[in-house]
Parts: sequence; C-alpha cells; structure tokens
Amino acid sequence: MPDIAPRYWLMIATLGFVWGGTFLLIKLALEGTTPFWLAASRIGFAALLLCAVWGWRGFRLFKAEANWPSLILIGILSTALPFMLISWGQQHVSSGFTGVSMAAIPLMVLPLAHFFVPGEQMTLRRLIGFCIGFAGVALLIGGKAFETSGAELEAYGRAACLSAAVCYSVSSILTRRLPPVDPVGLAAILLVIGSFIIFPVAWAAEGPPVMPDTRTLLIAAVLGLIPTAAANLLRVIVVREAGPTFMTLTNYQVPVWAVVLGAVFLGEELPPSMLLAMVMILGGLGLSQFGRLSRLFRKGG
Repeated sequence: MPDIAPRYWLMIATLGFVWGGTFLLIKLALEGTTPFWLAASRIGFAALLLCAVWGWRGFRLFKAEANWPSLILIGILSTALPFMLISWGQQHVSSGFTGVSMAAIPLMVLPLAHFFVPGEQMTLRRLIGFCIGFAGVALLIGGKAFETSGAELEAYGRAACLSAAVCYSVSSILTRRLPPVDPVGLAAILLVIGSFIIFPVAWAAEGPPVMPDTRTLLIAAVLGLIPTAAANLLRVIVVREAGPTFMTLTNYQVPVWAVVLGAVFLGEELPPSMLLAMVMILGGLGLSQFGRLSRLFRKGG
C-alpha cells in the first residue's frame, strides 16, 4: 500500500467538511428554487469558473493519447446522472436512505479498485474498517434510513439512490484509469459535459427557469463555487494521485458534518448515538488506513 502525502489527507478532510455543509445550503436554496434547476445552476456556474481557469492555463487536457469516450462517460456518471437520480429518488424514500446509499460508495469502490486499479488491492483489514465505518454512518442516521416511506414508487426510489452511488463509484475508477491529464482541464470538461445534460433535463422536468430572489442566487453561487467547482477539482486530484479507494474516506465524513452543521445552524437535534457513531466511523477509517497512518506519524515524529 503506497504512502499518502499529508496534503491528500488535508484534501479529503476539506472535502468531507465542504460536502457535509452542502446539504445545509441546498436546504436553504430550495426555499427559493426547484431541485433540477438548482443542480443545473450549480453545475453550469462551476463549469464556467473552471473553464475560465482552464483557459488561463492554455486549455491543456490530455498529455498523451486522448480517451474521449471514457471522458464523456465519466462526465455523465460523476455529475448529471447521479444528481438527477438522487433528486428523483429522494421524493420516494425516507430521509436517511440517501445518506446510507452514499455511505455505501466505499464498499462499492473497494472491489472495483481491486480488479481495475493497480496497487489498490482489497485487504481484509481495509474491508473490515470500511464495514465498521458504514455501520457508524447507519447508526448516526438511525433507523429512519430503513423505515418505509409508504410511497408507491419507494422501491424505484431506493434503486435510484443506490444507482447514484454506483455512478460515483464507477466514475472514480474510470477517472483513475485515464491517461495523463491536466486536473483543471479534466474537472472543467466533466462539468461542461454534465451541463449539456442537466440543463435540457431541468427544462423538460420543471419548465423554463424562474429568476429566484437575491438570497437564493447568492446561495446557488456559493454552491457552484465551493462544493461544485473547487471540490470537484480537489476530487479529481485526489482520485488521480492518491487513488479512488482513498477518496471514498470522504463518504463517511459527510454525514457527520451534515448532522453537526445542521445542529449548529438550523437548530436540529443531535442524535443520542452521535458519540458512538463518530467513534465507529473514525475507528473504521483508522483501521482501513492503519498502515498509511502509522507511517505518516512516524515521519512526522
């Protein structure tokens, strides 16, 4: 198992915090706009921002032979398709099921990386660690994640949420397997591809966009800038340089930050299982990365 530089640990900690806070911002933004148009505005604004940076860097992309079919597939699987699946699925499932679905991503990536990414072999310790972390997330979210919503299309809604998790998992593996590529260009082009898909879908599903109020516009701009543009660039860098399995460590952090920030800013009640869940999540992550962490601390010492 190769060592991971300290900057990558800082990157996944930042991503966990940023994406955990995204749920809070989305909840506030949806008071003034619709789900698909919010997703479209996030992706579109982020695409413009990263394309500007990409252009400033000379529009470099592939440094060797281009692999456009894989690039288009990654763009679909990493942005537009999972956004649409989650937006539709959440209408028919209980509130916690989407969180559990996203927490299952590490368990999906682990066997995929074992077979398709050199140097990402699945070990028993890593598998046990990820399972403990997943159990911690399930405990944090609580039994409501597994309660029936009573919706007629609940089974399809659950399938949609799990399919979104599969999309993120497969896109991470495909991103790692791309030939040498400029990370800014890659992050930008993936968002551009997502924009070309999500905008017509939003128009078809929700009609022409309505100009939201200033507060909603500001929240949407923040969502486009930080958890979409900046975070997607960090995600590309981590997946490409540290590996897709390491990147999945963010999926166990996100629910923790979502619960904490919801309690701080929205007055939501902290679950009584919070402390035990955090111990399980951190313990599982530590176990899965024990070798890397021990080497990192020895170097630091």
